[in-house]
Amino acid sequence: MCGIAGIYTFGRKYDSAELRGLVEAMDATLRHRGPDSTAVWIDAEAGIGLGHTRLAIRELSPLGDQPMISACGRCVIVYNGEVYSNAELSSDLKGTGRTLKGHSDTEAMLEACAEWGVERSVTRFIGMFAFALFDRKERELYLVRDRLGKKPLYWGILGGRLLFGSELKALRAVDGWTPRLDRNALSSYMRHDYIPAPHTIYEGVQKLEPGCLLRIGQDGYPKISKYWDARAIVESGIHNPAQGDEQQLLEEFDALLRDAVKRRMVSDVPLGSLLSGGVDSSLVTALMAEQNSQPINTFSIGFQESEYNEAPYAKQIAQHLRTHHTELYVEPGHALEIIPKLPYWYDEPFGDSSQIPTILVCELTRKYVTVVLSGDGGDEVFAGYGRYQTGLNLWGKMDAAPSPIRRILARALLRVPPGILNTCLVRVPGRKHSTQRGVKLHEAARAVLQRDPDAMYRQMLSHWPEPGAIVLQASETKGILWDKTVARGIPNLLDRMQFYDSVTYLPDDILVKVDRASMSVSLETRAPLLDHRVFEQAWHLPQRMKFRNGETKWILRQSLYKRVPRQMIERPKMGFGVPIDHWLRGPLRDWAENLLDEKRLTSQGLVTPAPIRERWKSHLEGANWAYPLWNVLILQAWLDANPGVSW
Repeated sequence: MCGIAGIYTFGRKYDSAELRGLVEAMDATLRHRGPDSTAVWIDAEAGIGLGHTRLAIRELSPLGDQPMISACGRCVIVYNGEVYSNAELSSDLKGTGRTLKGHSDTEAMLEACAEWGVERSVTRFIGMFAFALFDRKERELYLVRDRLGKKPLYWGILGGRLLFGSELKALRAVDGWTPRLDRNALSSYMRHDYIPAPHTIYEGVQKLEPGCLLRIGQDGYPKISKYWDARAIVESGIHNPAQGDEQQLLEEFDALLRDAVKRRMVSDVPLGSLLSGGVDSSLVTALMAEQNSQPINTFSIGFQESEYNEAPYAKQIAQHLRTHHTELYVEPGHALEIIPKLPYWYDEPFGDSSQIPTILVCELTRKYVTVVLSGDGGDEVFAGYGRYQTGLNLWGKMDAAPSPIRRILARALLRVPPGILNTCLVRVPGRKHSTQRGVKLHEAARAVLQRDPDAMYRQMLSHWPEPGAIVLQASETKGILWDKTVARGIPNLLDRMQFYDSVTYLPDDILVKVDRASMSVSLETRAPLLDHRVFEQAWHLPQRMKFRNGETKWILRQSLYKRVPRQMIERPKMGFGVPIDHWLRGPLRDWAENLLDEKRLTSQGLVTPAPIRERWKSHLEGANWAYPLWNVLILQAWLDANPGVSW
């Protein structure tokens, strides 16, 4: 895992020293991603500068250093990630007469691109990657991102030059660019709690989307193409289901999972597993344990608040698998230490509060190992989220009830404050009280008012359902979640919910959260369930093998139950949340009150204070508005940390 950055100029030319200085400044912002070495390659005549910071994982010798030049001298690469098919690439390259000096995946990728071209080679890569490759003969720069968006890549054409980097801070390091906040992107952030690709918080800067390749020459016009399309994969899988009996499909899938895990255990440095005690991480850990001759290292995190704490379950799994297990319990003081650092690590407003325990578990893990495997991707690919069942149930009831009646009832429910609903529901016999119940009823009521199931699901995902009423002078950016043609190719609602999450929430939230958290402490994370072969095969499976009679991740569970007793796993899903609702009424209250001060919000001229203050008051009175409030709080903390941004 590393950091990459660079500049490609089209108009003004820099001399070598000036160009080197700019790229070195970009590189310096990424040293946390690659603390082991840093280097820059410059060709001032061609107007190109490439920078790299290295976290050495494989081929620890200088033979793995970057920027790396191909044996023929034509191609230069800087690369972030891991490609696990380098053995096959190396074998095929020997047949062409190319000889590799070392065993790094970087060299295998580079020589493949030099031999077969970038477009043909990238389809042979199994792994996670974001790389920049310069063709010195054609004077063309390629930017490429992996299929599912595991590794980040930002770019923008600013002042007659293309700037790119693993993180936005690398672009900010270049003189001559005054960043301006994109209000429309901010509006999207208020809905989702992240900024959806290809947008960023800055005007003129984009995320390269997963599965995409950008090519640009001296004319300065970027051409973006997809070499892998998740939507096409999903539609093909649905309409061309796998053949064979269920047992055969189970065995084939189990073998593929074993291979995906085995490939990700190749490392020249110590590795371990992030173990939450849930299905996904437990399966990955079990597959690691059975393919390793020594006990593996496992790490988990816990909370004093029982409704958020999975640590005891993780410990039980670890004992069964006989791992070397380490755990950390999070206190509010830990959050207070982490919060001031969030704007720096995430670069743009990012409101997933589970970033806090993710950073803490990564800090813990990095004390012992340099590489960990995780269970990321299981929920999206194998229908694991509880909201899928909620969405199916809700739309089924809505579809059965007369539209006028359900709309009248929903509007009436929305007129009752969540706090009053909580008070009423506490008196209902047999019901477990929750401070979220009133808010959840409001969310359900808003969903009922939608006219189609996709709009209902979009409403379920929204932190601020009407972000246009929150961000001033903004028009929300609307992407795939609003695309009505999706339903034609993916007619089943459950399939669509999974697909939407796979191309939005997964790359723009989950994978961003984990990448920045792990890279903040120079820790590499690998996700076997996001092997693109696993994704493709999962979508060819019948839906009943993922979601059966209300049971989520059915096929993953079958693989897991062969290795871990069923009773250790079967319990309600908790998710990787944090007790932000409690903390905002307690140790974080003064911090929040300062950031949500009405005079402050008004003077900024960026958001509308009234609905924010209303929810803050309601939250302090007992309703749970932690998630939408956290969006605003993180925005305010980010603004404080970035005083040079205009809007």
